[in-house]
Amino acid sequence: MATKQVSAGDLAAIPEAEIVRPPLMVRLRPYLIALPALLVLIGILYPFVMGVAYSFTAYAFTRPNTAFVGLRQYQRMVEDSDFWYSTFVTLAYAFSATGVQLVLGLIVAMLLNRESRVARVLQVTLIFPMMIAPVITTLIWKMMMQPSVGILNPMMNAVGLPSLEWAAVPQTALFSVVLIDVWMFTPFAALIMLAGLRSFPQGPFEAARVDGASFWFTFRNLTLPMLTPFILIVIIFRFMDSLKMFDVIFAMTEGGPGNTLMTYQLTAYRTAIQFQRLAQGLPYAIVLYLVIYFVSQWLVKRWGIAQRRAAGYS
Repeated sequence: MATKQVSAGDLAAIPEAEIVRPPLMVRLRPYLIALPALLVLIGILYPFVMGVAYSFTAYAFTRPNTAFVGLRQYQRMVEDSDFWYSTFVTLAYAFSATGVQLVLGLIVAMLLNRESRVARVLQVTLIFPMMIAPVITTLIWKMMMQPSVGILNPMMNAVGLPSLEWAAVPQTALFSVVLIDVWMFTPFAALIMLAGLRSFPQGPFEAARVDGASFWFTFRNLTLPMLTPFILIVIIFRFMDSLKMFDVIFAMTEGGPGNTLMTYQLTAYRTAIQFQRLAQGLPYAIVLYLVIYFVSQWLVKRWGIAQRRAAGYS
């Protein structure tokens, strides 16, 4: 039976009293659903806007001066050698941690991409490091890295490797915190890339095996191009998180020894909170936000391009 089309004129002809309106709660439902997200947005934007505003003043907890000073705090930050050292430490940590996690995650994912009992067990146990809070994980590793009572140096000595001072000396401090980060988040990279490997169509790989293609040829021409969107997902999440890393470094050395591990986050915290110079520390946080924003925008665009290429659209 054909349904009758109701025009706008027919609706206008219906008396107001005969129009059945939905209950009030039904009409308010979209706004109630959006309310938590709106509250979270306000909770994020308000301190951010206030932080930007205070960065243009000379405000300190011991001297609450809200007079506008323009870009003086940013100029002082750029002229300070600690800023450039913090830039180096932040980027070195982010690139090192993300790069190692990417390589190890790819290797683990390819090893687990096989139907075996061991692979099924490892897929479940692989998420255990991510279930522990980073601060607790760091404290456990800190005890294991103790030169006198830790267990890592005896284990290394047992296989003929020399003992290390780990985070106690500047030479190995960055390596120590990167090692903790890699242990915690390599499973994340492995699981993302394992999901990508298992989503591939098997036709091209079967054709390559029939033609006698080598493992390296198949990996370079089939696996890697189709896996690129998943690799970029790992890079986006891990690189952004590594840029703003705070808890691992703070729980391990509080930025030491000396200023060896003073990233943007640690420098902003020490200047704004410990030294109580809020306006002087805020520019570090603002610069870190800008770096994360622009890098993430660029990576997301690259991810979109890689996804279209993997699907064969470009």
